[in-house]
Amino acid sequence: MVSMHDWLTAAERDRRAAGLVRRTDDRRHPGPSTLDLASNDYLSLSSDPRLRAAAARAVERYGAGAGASRVVTGTTPCHTELEHALSELTGQPAALVFSSGYTANIGVVTALGSPDTLLITDAHIHASLIDGARLSRSPVAICAHSDLDALARLLRDRTQERAIVVVESIYSVLGDAPDLRRTADLCAKHDAFLVVDEAHGIGVAGNGRGAVHAAGLAAAPHVAVTATLSKSLGSQGGAVLGSPLLREHLVNTARTFIFDTGLAPAAAASAAEACRIVTAEPDRVAEVHRLAAAIAEAAGVPVAPGAVQSIPADSPEQAVAAANRLSEQDILVGCFRPPSVPDGVSRLRLVARAGVDRSRAVHAAHLAAEWSRAASTV
Repeated sequence: MVSMHDWLTAAERDRRAAGLVRRTDDRRHPGPSTLDLASNDYLSLSSDPRLRAAAARAVERYGAGAGASRVVTGTTPCHTELEHALSELTGQPAALVFSSGYTANIGVVTALGSPDTLLITDAHIHASLIDGARLSRSPVAICAHSDLDALARLLRDRTQERAIVVVESIYSVLGDAPDLRRTADLCAKHDAFLVVDEAHGIGVAGNGRGAVHAAGLAAAPHVAVTATLSKSLGSQGGAVLGSPLLREHLVNTARTFIFDTGLAPAAAASAAEACRIVTAEPDRVAEVHRLAAAIAEAAGVPVAPGAVQSIPADSPEQAVAAANRLSEQDILVGCFRPPSVPDGVSRLRLVARAGVDRSRAVHAAHLAAEWSRAASTV
């Protein structure tokens, strides 16, 4: 018999030995002089005065919290406005807002899954989708990353009545993107439903309207989109977008919607304002792509289709050392090591963000590429 205290102590020891200790350290919060290439605030809207003003107005009118589930008294005009703004931005007929992108992903996968539904997930999907798959009661098949031949075989050979395919429009660590048009065509051919996580696509791909819209799949009846409001839209929360029929189903069956307090009105109002800004100011999106290309060129890596530019490191130790040296230079970058990286390759992740100083970002990319290869010799 092992006490919980002893088990927790051993788990902490194992994490330290593996170099996998994470911290919630407010000292890493970017200061005024910090070059922040780690944040997912791609369009630099989280501090935009228009979002702050929208949030303040919502707090004054509706209070700090929603107060209840959306199906009780937690739906305010802010939520309705946000769902309309998201539909307008993405071209989707309907939207349903959740308290986070994590709960949106779990909600849609579990609400659509069943023992007679094959759930085919790309090998690189986010943890929230993996958790949703585990909770869905569906048999799960993990498809090799962006392998359309493997996907076709899984769809063709399935014995289940229904099938759901789950992918991301832009993957968060490597920054790569699937062929959504061909993926959707395969799903249509085999009567499968496609769920696309646009957490890193909304506000970045397709002039900000997302990769699904850019692929001509907006409003396709066999395609649903999930999104977070905490990246390009600079706020907090999540959403599922698709047909009105899908929205109705989720309102009545998605446990992470029904049994969760609604998104705070301030977050809903600020996200709606962000949707309008993305539409009205396309150069913000273009600036992200210009900076992404410059970062990739400076780092000597192929430019990725989204904001995330990924620099491989020779070892986990070199990735950590390089990130630490950059932090000492007041430069924040992401540092990913096994088991957090889907391909097992440690890497630094540099994020292109609107408003970031280009010359400093290029210099940081040079340093990141150099130190991720040479950190262990320093």
